[in-house]
Amino acid sequence: MGQVHVTDHPLIQHKLTIMRKKDTTSMEFRQLATEISILMGYEVTREMPTEEVEIETPLEVTKGVEISGKKVVLVPILRAGLGMVDGFSELMPGARVGHIGLYRDPETLKPVEYYCKMPGSLKDRQVIVLDPMLATGGSLTDAVSLLKERGAEHIQAVCIIGAPEGIEVFKKAHPDVDLYIAAIDRQLNDHAYILPGLGDAGDRLFGTK
Repeated sequence: MGQVHVTDHPLIQHKLTIMRKKDTTSMEFRQLATEISILMGYEVTREMPTEEVEIETPLEVTKGVEISGKKVVLVPILRAGLGMVDGFSELMPGARVGHIGLYRDPETLKPVEYYCKMPGSLKDRQVIVLDPMLATGGSLTDAVSLLKERGAEHIQAVCIIGAPEGIEVFKKAHPDVDLYIAAIDRQLNDHAYILPGLGDAGDRLFGTK
């Protein structure tokens, strides 16, 4: 069964506090999203399998370890998920990147798919879904469902902040998927925004309104 992992490292919490500030610029927000993603990436990849290999240092032959698991696919949910790709790519430069485009219908608050592009078969790959905010849970839930329909069997989900309501929705739909999150906020407001939150992550990343 999947679990909810709260990655509450002091550096993550410090950077998240700066992200939340309303006067943080888009440039600073993007950099902080990358830095937090790198730090969260260490926890997400902690259980990656390794194998022992023999290498030669400048002085002698010795044993070392290499990652031996499935090839990784990073899947940001457009558009805010793009803000987390660079951080994870720093850790895993060989990872492929797929994209899922979803937007929230302003009337129904339900996610609507408009784009999906993946790097071939997902069956034998480790898929890491990236979305900074887990609000209602609809987008992340639908994205993971879409990936499962395309054959993905090994999925992890990574968010920076989330609301209890969204986490409950996601875990009910996908109890087999591990969720990594930096902070669980108080609640959603009447417009399904996370409180205290950090505003609209996509707008703050790209300087739009």
